[in-house]
Amino acid sequence: MFTLPQEESRALAPCPGPASTQDLDSNYGDGLERERSRKPDRKLPELCDSTTMLSSDSSYLSSRGRVIKWFWDSAEEGYRTYHMDEYDEDKNPSEWEEEAACVIMCASVKYNIRGPALIPRMKTKHRIYYVTLFSIVLLGLIATGMFQFWPHSIESSSDWNVEKRSVRDVPVVRLPADSPIPERGDLSCRMHTCFDVYRCGFNPKNKIKVYIYSLKKYVDDSGVPVSNTISREYNELLTAISDSDYYTDDINRACLFVPSIDVLNQNTLRIKETAQALAQLSRWDRGTNHLLFNMLPGGPPDYNTALDVPRDRALLAGGGFSTWTYRQGYDVSIPVYSPLSAEVDLPEKGPGPRRYFLLSSQMAVHPEYREDLEALQAKHGESVLVLDKCTNLSEGVLSVHKRCREHQVFDYPQVLQEAIFCVVLRGARLGQAVLSDVLRAGCVPVVIADSYILPFSEVLDWKRASVVVPEEKMSDVYGILQSIPQRQIEEMQRQKWSSVSNPLFLPLIPPQSQGFTAIVLTYDRVESLFRVITEVSKVPSLSKLLVVWNNQNKNPPEDSLWPKIRVPLKVVRTAENKLSNRFFPYDEIETEAVLAIDDDIIMLTSDELQFGYEVWREFPDRLVGYPGRLHLWDHEMNKWKYESEWTNEVSMVLTGAAFYHKYFNYLYTYKMPGDIKNWVDAHMNCEDIAMNFLVANVTGKAVIKVTPRKKFKCPECTAIDGLSLDQTHMVERSECINKFASVFGTMPLKVVEHRADPVLYKDDFPEKLKSFPNIGSL
Repeated sequence: MFTLPQEESRALAPCPGPASTQDLDSNYGDGLERERSRKPDRKLPELCDSTTMLSSDSSYLSSRGRVIKWFWDSAEEGYRTYHMDEYDEDKNPSEWEEEAACVIMCASVKYNIRGPALIPRMKTKHRIYYVTLFSIVLLGLIATGMFQFWPHSIESSSDWNVEKRSVRDVPVVRLPADSPIPERGDLSCRMHTCFDVYRCGFNPKNKIKVYIYSLKKYVDDSGVPVSNTISREYNELLTAISDSDYYTDDINRACLFVPSIDVLNQNTLRIKETAQALAQLSRWDRGTNHLLFNMLPGGPPDYNTALDVPRDRALLAGGGFSTWTYRQGYDVSIPVYSPLSAEVDLPEKGPGPRRYFLLSSQMAVHPEYREDLEALQAKHGESVLVLDKCTNLSEGVLSVHKRCREHQVFDYPQVLQEAIFCVVLRGARLGQAVLSDVLRAGCVPVVIADSYILPFSEVLDWKRASVVVPEEKMSDVYGILQSIPQRQIEEMQRQKWSSVSNPLFLPLIPPQSQGFTAIVLTYDRVESLFRVITEVSKVPSLSKLLVVWNNQNKNPPEDSLWPKIRVPLKVVRTAENKLSNRFFPYDEIETEAVLAIDDDIIMLTSDELQFGYEVWREFPDRLVGYPGRLHLWDHEMNKWKYESEWTNEVSMVLTGAAFYHKYFNYLYTYKMPGDIKNWVDAHMNCEDIAMNFLVANVTGKAVIKVTPRKKFKCPECTAIDGLSLDQTHMVERSECINKFASVFGTMPLKVVEHRADPVLYKDDFPEKLKSFPNIGSL
């Protein structure tokens, strides 16, 4: 490491990255587990990498993503879940779930102008869980889709009054047998196809609002209620929403609609009639912008992984999604919460060796899985502990807090802290409450549940805190875990669900004060690199400058030679010369906005760069850049063609000079489909095209070209110019497009005919009146 003099200083926390970092300033430091599990019908083997970490400081997560981690610690003070009123291990699943979910309103019901705050008022520990759950679900919707459409802030709540009414005052709605039924569910729904963003634009000051339908009692033609009244848990969830800053009592101002129809537990529902009741809602419109909550989907014998109630386009916050039923970027996967974690105060236990290497604590495990676990214990001896339900406990001892191995009794969940890895095995439902217990105990979860969508997986990288093993590899799990280096195991053990303040404040537009991080990929063009650093440092919103040194055969310049700038400047030395190094989610990236810029882009002015950043702030899900390119269909060759000529259309912006959200660094590094990432590194070309494909595929949106400049010192060209070389280069780029389209299975790039320029760019105004006077024409 070496330091570099600067005009200003700011402390930064050290974070280990994938490569060594040169510090250029001394001030910048670095289920229902009691359900009988069953074998799945399909196996989707995919052994995920377990060698990275999940931390509240993980830089690949946005500020929205970090809020999610607050869920687990706050939920510890939460409710006793609806499946815990009678926590009896000896009951079969259906009896136990029905009894657990039939918590019926039996006292007065509170209505208020802010929606149905139903009896009883929540105790503090209940309120914390439900406020948090709703916040995180709404956060998930925002982080995975809605912020792509609606870049505005949250409105503060106004004063409100409470009006008490009796349960007998609830209106009764009769559902004729021939009442319309929604479609079963549109699995093709995404935010850009099934969510009506225009409903979110009617609010004063541009605020997102949520409306709760008034409570009604639905009965069939015979007068038989469609379902029991609202459970205590759903009542508390609705109360949490109505008490939040999101709530509105004006249906015309609402962006999201939440029915007062309880579908948390499918076992208590009449499927057809519940669907008919949903269709009666005044703003249903095929379920558009409606949000349903469900924690116990499916039922015997199949236990579908999503709510069976036909819901058409409604969004679903559900526990136990599989890849077959989860609509990525639309639904939100939520955890099956375990109240045992709240009942027992587990002490902190740091990383390091534990008594057991692998532990299984689940009961009622499928016999075939039980055989595999017993075989592991027989083979590896005392390093593996397989527990089961206790059958020899004294009278009055709660079996829920105990686990047994033969005649030896262990306290649960305390015993989880004695193991390095803990098995989280699928049951009749994919989502299991034991996952919460394992995480609270500081044990690394080993998830064995093919196709399971882990909670909030679109904003949390579970590979950094868990190991996912295909079910068919269960007998090999011990060897798989042993192959993980000790240092990486300790990093996973360190992960905690950290608290953050004010979880209901979710700004939907990145704050201007945060600025952006410029990442310059370089090899050995030092003179040009220094010019780029000097020019970029003039941009007012620049927060940090990160140089990715991609030359393993040459050291970076001495610290005294680097330009002296006002912001932190760091150099990351990579282990290999790969183009994908520019898109790695480095821990040093602390801003949401990233400017990728090549070391020879020296012509962009500070006004052009600042304007590009301002445009990105309004469209944080887009690639916002300067050099525009186009893809065309070649009818003679019957394939795609890359075009760099000046045209009226663009479908790509080159990442030699482009702004984007840092979350896409994470997607590029860990979620890029197929072999695209390796293909790019092997061919040393087309990483920019790959990023364009990735962003377009995730968002369904086009790039935004900013400013009229067309002439650049070509960020795609080599040092040798020539027609034949240029033709070869264009052919290679065309092949990239065809390769990526094949891997993605579609052509996600969108062609547009517009660009963004400052409002007064060509107006005959004095330069001093223009916010961005220095905008190049070409």
